[in-house]
Amino acid sequence: MIKLIQEGTFLINGKELLSEHEARAKLAQSNSRDYERRKQEALENTISYCILKSHDHGAGDTLRLKFDALTSHDMINVNIIQTARACGLERFPLPVVLANCQNTLCAVGGTINRDDHIFALTAAQKYGGICVPIEISVIHTYMREMVAACGTMIMGADSHTRYGALGCMGIGEGGGELVKQMMGQTYDMNRPEVVAVYLTGKLNRGVGPHDVALAIIGAVYKNNFVKNCVMEFIGDGIADLSMDFRNGIDVMTTETACWSSIWETDEKVREYMTIHGRERDYRELKTGPIAYYDRVVYVDLSTVHAMIAMPFHPSNTYEIRELLLNAPDILHKVEKDAVALTNNRNLWLNLHEKYFKGTLRVDQGIIGGCSGGCYENICAAADIMRGQSVGN
Repeated sequence: MIKLIQEGTFLINGKELLSEHEARAKLAQSNSRDYERRKQEALENTISYCILKSHDHGAGDTLRLKFDALTSHDMINVNIIQTARACGLERFPLPVVLANCQNTLCAVGGTINRDDHIFALTAAQKYGGICVPIEISVIHTYMREMVAACGTMIMGADSHTRYGALGCMGIGEGGGELVKQMMGQTYDMNRPEVVAVYLTGKLNRGVGPHDVALAIIGAVYKNNFVKNCVMEFIGDGIADLSMDFRNGIDVMTTETACWSSIWETDEKVREYMTIHGRERDYRELKTGPIAYYDRVVYVDLSTVHAMIAMPFHPSNTYEIRELLLNAPDILHKVEKDAVALTNNRNLWLNLHEKYFKGTLRVDQGIIGGCSGGCYENICAAADIMRGQSVGN
């Protein structure tokens, strides 16, 4: 399903993958110095390197980045703005989107969050930002449709700030880093490694974006394969994926522990931006003739099947058919994991009761998601449920 290539790898003309050993013989016949020069040029031919370079205000391998836009939601808007005010904020120096999302309907301690929403609105009015009412959109949908542009970088105060499928590097960070950007400071880090995610093959009927995402997460999370790296999606398998499908995979890269993600762009990206009145924000992003990656995640989409993540992390993945064949053993393992995580030997989840008459019984299904609830996903769910009871 997923093949992990541990060594450095060259991508030739966007199609051929060569190991570093193979490339040394093919790319440089003369000497090691020439090879290292060619390798450095190839490293600079990745999409990731080009975007980071264009946003770097430092020198050398230490990046000092300034972002094109910022975004946060109503769980943290007040904290960020109040901190920035305490630091002397007079005007937002870049586009800042304050969305209403996670806390829209919450009631905490007998209060509602209307005051937080009004605070965000007045802060946007005072400092020159954009406030997005809940009836208009939620945070990531708005940023994809109205802000993310090819070759840009956006920082968000939400872990699922991922707009890579639109050619925009999204970074999820704590509120303190957003305040620094508001105050004109830089985001400082060592240059990250770049891991290629090479997609090839055709999808099977019924396989959705989160199935592909879970398959990748299950392969790379526990071994730290892409931790703190940029995942760069390339390969001939991208062309057949709709934008919603790409966005659905991309948003879940957060669960791999990578730092950010970026994808090749094509006419489907242009069409998506045109639909939303932003064709000017499209730019073709492709690797150079020879690009170098620190590692590769090779994904044959034709081998991906319907997936499920069991507690207690999205990396605890199984094919659904495997779960149904081995449900008692897998449920028992989840119960043991719960005891180990809580250090409570008296904890008993009674998951064996969910296995009934040879199959797994589900008590409740929830369809939604501020980060991955893409339109095509919801339409597919509606088609399945049409004419049936939703239990309410």
